[in-house]
Amino acid sequence: MPGESEQPVTTGGRPTPAVSDQENDERIRIYFLPNLLTAGNLACGFFALTWIFKYERGETFEPILVAIRLILAAFACDFLDGRLARLARKESQFGREFDSLADIVSFGVAPAFLVYRIVLYQFERTGWLVAAVYLVCGGIRLARFNVLTLRKSKQNGGEFVGFPIPSAAALVVSVTMFMMWLEGQDRELGPSRYALAGLMVLLSILMVSNVRYPTFKYIDWTPTRSVAAFAAAVVVGLLLAVNFQVMLAALFVAYLLYGLVRPWVSKRWRREIESDEETEADSAEK
Repeated sequence: MPGESEQPVTTGGRPTPAVSDQENDERIRIYFLPNLLTAGNLACGFFALTWIFKYERGETFEPILVAIRLILAAFACDFLDGRLARLARKESQFGREFDSLADIVSFGVAPAFLVYRIVLYQFERTGWLVAAVYLVCGGIRLARFNVLTLRKSKQNGGEFVGFPIPSAAALVVSVTMFMMWLEGQDRELGPSRYALAGLMVLLSILMVSNVRYPTFKYIDWTPTRSVAAFAAAVVVGLLLAVNFQVMLAALFVAYLLYGLVRPWVSKRWRREIESDEETEADSAEK
């Protein structure tokens, strides 16, 4: 009968409390702006794939360059959505899961297919395997991140365990763009294609490794910094504006290398470089 499903179910003569509308709303609540950026991340990944499909071997790299810009735009959306959610205190389980689904497309499928399309196809026996391993390791990296996030470990709040997949994708496409710049955007990449294949293998290993990388999630822009740090930031910004292809690749390569040498960097230099509120707070507690 109409309306029966809305009545509380009785057990042993006692009514079972019905779930309130507010609780139902909490389970499905979607915070608009952070998830809109995540949707933009996913859309950019899809559009990047369409441009990769448009690329024809023997022609110009223009469709690949458009795909690279779209993957970098997806990286920017991913960089902003979590920070916006934390700033507004609107983090949710839905947003976390949606973000992971978007990331596997934009930073897993799209970069793997891009590199396969322009380089790895030349390795008849191993090219497809390298691309597939990168994608699978990226998926494992995202799944592990979600599990660790649910544990809410305060000690690991300022660190990624394993190289983050958005940075892996940004590194792949920025290095690809740099190589195209070196080759003058000719129809084929020269011997540099071997370096790109090796980079994909290295990133696959690092994504599932236990190497820790700073998240830069809780950067505080207000504290005073040394004159050298300020000057370095200005120089990097100017170099990015003047020679974007070179500096972007250099920044992501530096981030990759920093995680490898980070255990041997002094705490003072780590605080200076990372400028992370949570890392500093944890250090103070110790």
